[in-house]
Amino acid sequence: MFDLGRTLLASVKRMPGAIALSDGDRTWSYATWQDEILCAVAGLDELGLVPGQHVVTVLQNSAEAATLHMACQLAGLIITPLNWRASADELDYVLADSEARAVVFQAETAAIVTGAATAAGLLRIGTDTADGATSTWQELLAGEGVTPVSRASTRDKSVMLYTSGTTGRGKGVPRRHDAERAAALAHVAQNQYARGEVTLGVMPLYHTMGVRSLLASVMINGHFVCQRRFDAAHALSLIESHSITNLYLVPTLYHDLLSHEAFANSNVTTVRKLGFAGQAMTDGLLKKLQTAFNLDLFVNHYGSSEIYTFTIEPDAPAKPGSAGKAGLNQEIRVIKLDSIDADDLVEGDDEGQIIAALDGDEAFEGYWKRPEADAKSLHDGWYFTGDVGYQDNDGDLFVTGRVDDMIISGGENILPAEIESVLSLHPAVGEVAVVGLADPRWGQTVTAFIARSGEVNDEQLDAWCLQSNLASFKRPRAYVFVREIPKSPVGKILRRMLVSGDYLPEQ
Repeated sequence: MFDLGRTLLASVKRMPGAIALSDGDRTWSYATWQDEILCAVAGLDELGLVPGQHVVTVLQNSAEAATLHMACQLAGLIITPLNWRASADELDYVLADSEARAVVFQAETAAIVTGAATAAGLLRIGTDTADGATSTWQELLAGEGVTPVSRASTRDKSVMLYTSGTTGRGKGVPRRHDAERAAALAHVAQNQYARGEVTLGVMPLYHTMGVRSLLASVMINGHFVCQRRFDAAHALSLIESHSITNLYLVPTLYHDLLSHEAFANSNVTTVRKLGFAGQAMTDGLLKKLQTAFNLDLFVNHYGSSEIYTFTIEPDAPAKPGSAGKAGLNQEIRVIKLDSIDADDLVEGDDEGQIIAALDGDEAFEGYWKRPEADAKSLHDGWYFTGDVGYQDNDGDLFVTGRVDDMIISGGENILPAEIESVLSLHPAVGEVAVVGLADPRWGQTVTAFIARSGEVNDEQLDAWCLQSNLASFKRPRAYVFVREIPKSPVGKILRRMLVSGDYLPEQ
């Protein structure tokens, strides 16, 4: 198997003149992009960085971010990207935890870097006019490029992503070249990408979906169109101007695209393949997307940073809610909720916890310096995802929620996803999130937070739930109307903020 540096070099030799990368009004062919990447490697060498060291980045999705990602693959460095919206405290933690030797940042993130005490003793590379840099991107590229040879092996570490840390400090997820390449190959196959696909590069390169979009594009001589931060109007403009052929986004971003006033007059006919991941997509949004786009493929991808693919549903609208069957490199099981025995399977279509094999080609091998996290999630060759779900009579997986999101009301176990899908189909519901709020009698009360897109009240929503197939005991007992549902930078619903009251009520 090739390492990722070798993968890039092979793509350049295959089609040197093909467009590889765009950022604003700048465009690179594979040949010109390779030249820039090789200069970046030389610059990293000049700074004294050696294979196996961590380079932390705090960058938006720019050409510099994509170039640096591939330069680290060739140089044998471990790129360690961090959310560009992170705090100085979070950066301090990641720099110390990863034992980083350098941090790369831009003007928008300079304050984070200057506020992190650990950064003061490191190499600090600014990609633009960032304050506090010890060297600039232009200086990094100023020398002659190195020989086009990869210094990494397939067993070297390629990248270390940090989990979101919703219940504490983020965990480092180191991933080797072979696992990263296997995941990218599976992404190409499972999304039926063809040579020369044009990808909207907006999922952040500190997130597994963004990394996968970049690597898959490189493998097929595709064109990766950078969007530095998501904006629906700008995304629609990029789709038109670059004839984007595929989108791979979290459901929230699809919602924002369709909801934008410019969508109705935008030409999106070149987009023939949609993929989503990161969270479940409501039935309502599935139907709207199927109507809005003329699609050849609509994939639900279920996975994680630790193991890229768990399951794939290649025709998401045909079976709403289904996460499908195990991916090309994976085996999954559904075991009893309170068990750590991979053979303790649930019966029939009972709900249980979802686990995935660790000997699949895409899997990581354990968290960075976190033995307690390994002890919690890794058991006898299986990764315990923390998700709850069931398999239907066809063997398709349905992910019904997180173990931590379980609502226990009156002794009944209730998961939010089913309720959210029912409510999402109401024409006046823009967005919905369901949580359990503390109740002295019931333990928790099922509560729906609604961002309205039209006129609707509590009684009408309750009637909607009663006439659906939703079990009566699962329907919300309270509704809260909000301006927007709080989300993470990659679009995941932040239920903890709803529980704590950290949201904006509707005016």
